[in-house]
Amino acid sequence: MSQIQEGGDGNKKPVKKTPNDFMFGKVIGEGSYSTVYLAKEVETGTEFAIKVLEKRHIMREKKSQYVMREKEVLMKMNHPFIIRLYFTFQDTDRLYFVLNYAERGELLDYLHKLSSFDVPCSQWYAAEIVHALEYMHSLNFIHRDLKPENILLNTDMHILITDFGSAKILNKEEEIKPEEEHHTQRRKNSFVGTAQYVSPEVLTSKQVCSSSDLWALGCIIYQLLSGLPPFRGGHEFQIFQKIQKLEYEFPDGFDPLARDLVEKLLVIEPTQRLGCEELGGMEQLKSHPFFEGIDWEHLSEQKPPELLPYLPATKDNPDELWSRPGFDDKRIVELITNNVSDNLSITEDERNKRLEDQKKNNEYHKFVEDNLILKQGLVDKRKVL
Repeated sequence: MSQIQEGGDGNKKPVKKTPNDFMFGKVIGEGSYSTVYLAKEVETGTEFAIKVLEKRHIMREKKSQYVMREKEVLMKMNHPFIIRLYFTFQDTDRLYFVLNYAERGELLDYLHKLSSFDVPCSQWYAAEIVHALEYMHSLNFIHRDLKPENILLNTDMHILITDFGSAKILNKEEEIKPEEEHHTQRRKNSFVGTAQYVSPEVLTSKQVCSSSDLWALGCIIYQLLSGLPPFRGGHEFQIFQKIQKLEYEFPDGFDPLARDLVEKLLVIEPTQRLGCEELGGMEQLKSHPFFEGIDWEHLSEQKPPELLPYLPATKDNPDELWSRPGFDDKRIVELITNNVSDNLSITEDERNKRLEDQKKNNEYHKFVEDNLILKQGLVDKRKVL
């Protein structure tokens, strides 16, 4: 078992921890090669989100550089609007990232429940994203996968930007060579980021810069006010074509100041986006009239505008959730089974909505005979006695 370090403070001495120092609760997030669990530290009772990464999946999918990059980026950041890495440790099969727990879940969940946010809420959350991006970019980090799904909310409804697996470190080109990454992208017919939020320069294999995050910011502001991202289509290729042609429309009643801001962010040329260094940097972005009244210096200390979503309360019995410390195959099965049961508890309308989305966007729909896919991912075949 390795030593672990506390992120954001290089002066703290390493501390030894193991999975037995935590009780693992329900699944609260999933990625292509990781699962995030709600966990409680045995000694203090403090709740954390622990990202568990399977070493065999990382090696098989050749994701080691992404994992190490995410760890390096997180350990160097300490900002109220960015997820914090407290500890990392490992055992024979897995890596563990111990992060602060975002009690309110994803910003995307609130968008789904409310359909869209009003102007004050959109202004507020856009400002918090800008505040975090300004800090991130000052450290020469680019997120590259900024989207509502990667923006969490803490108990006070402030944002916590998460998922830095796709991040780029601008001052370490030797670690992430653009020509190699672009070659890999062409070979695999893939890219870094999410289709609806990816910037034009990523699609054309040009040098990625901090301005790529500004493009994603424009997409998010549009979505906060309209309920949908600006570039939409039945499949990724269609979305990419619309992005490269800057083909999108504003719905009726879209706030005029927000529209002006979005139009200044969704610009094909990265050096012409509001907030880029060539146009005066983030100070120019923060000075846009859409952000009038924002107290940038004390933003994290203020109370966000109230949202009134209806998000069902958890049905978990706390005593059953925290059954025992440690993390092994048996506990994984227990937690995943509980998570699938939660997914079954949806209304008929919600099921039909998910099914319709699955028909349009999931290539595996044709194999499930019109049934709803509740969970999908890599299957690891094991030999058993």
